[in-house]
Amino acid sequence: MNAIQLHANDLILFAHIVAAGSFTKAADQTGLPKATLSRRLSDLELALGERLLQRSTRRLALTEFGQHMLEHAQRLLDETEAATALAQHRQLVPQGTLRASFPPEYRELSLVAVVTEFARQYPDVRLELDLSARRVDLVAERFDLAVRAATQLPDDSTLVARHVVTQENGLFASRAYLRRHGTPATPDELSAHVGLALVTSGGEHQRWRLSRGKARWEGLPAQAHSANSVGLQLALAAAGLGIVGLSERFARELVEQGALERVLPDWCLPPTTVWCVTPGRRLLPKRTSAFIEILTSMLSDGPARPGRR
Repeated sequence: MNAIQLHANDLILFAHIVAAGSFTKAADQTGLPKATLSRRLSDLELALGERLLQRSTRRLALTEFGQHMLEHAQRLLDETEAATALAQHRQLVPQGTLRASFPPEYRELSLVAVVTEFARQYPDVRLELDLSARRVDLVAERFDLAVRAATQLPDDSTLVARHVVTQENGLFASRAYLRRHGTPATPDELSAHVGLALVTSGGEHQRWRLSRGKARWEGLPAQAHSANSVGLQLALAAAGLGIVGLSERFARELVEQGALERVLPDWCLPPTTVWCVTPGRRLLPKRTSAFIEILTSMLSDGPARPGRR
């Protein structure tokens, strides 16, 4: 006995034909030519070994076997329409779980405002947020997106990187610190100061690479405290512990408040680009694209103020 091989689409078309009452109406509803519908139905009957419909010039009539098969075909059609409706609803109303990874400094500096705004707009989405210095494996760990701040990203064809914002960087210190230690007039004078160095994920102290036009200077003060948290560095600088290299955006609010001021304002550190990285080149779920849109809007819109908007 030969195994029967059925195609679900043919059963669904059978249900459409019966519901329409004629090949002409079914062709209008499905967008398929009448000849194609007739051929697909004949192929289905051939595979089943029995007729499903009695055809005449005036009407279609179900056979007894066709009546039994229609129950199964209708269930397939109902499930297909339900799945389509679910997909359409999820595109119109984002829902489900969004897994996102951020550098740890975003906890203090930007993430609260972004998450609060996203949750307000899309209450049906559940957020799972990972904040750590490690570089997560988006595919293996099933992350929807990761935010990464870097001067450049590694070449990885399995990921798609979307530009969020480019942050200008410079040196900052509190007025109290500069009153005690003096304000450096040139990069060479930094050697007599206290620095606050960022520790990279590789455990190295990130050296300051300053530029002004074609002029370059690279180094760190001989006395430098270190931390792997930009938020902590910002707080320590505001407390008067030393000079820190920061994004202008992260420092802006404290500068406006008078807690920090720019050191060597004509000299800049290399800019940092913030990227939103997603797995592969597949179609993004609506919840992911909505989060990226809010993230991009808020990171590009003024200083990092928790609870802003």
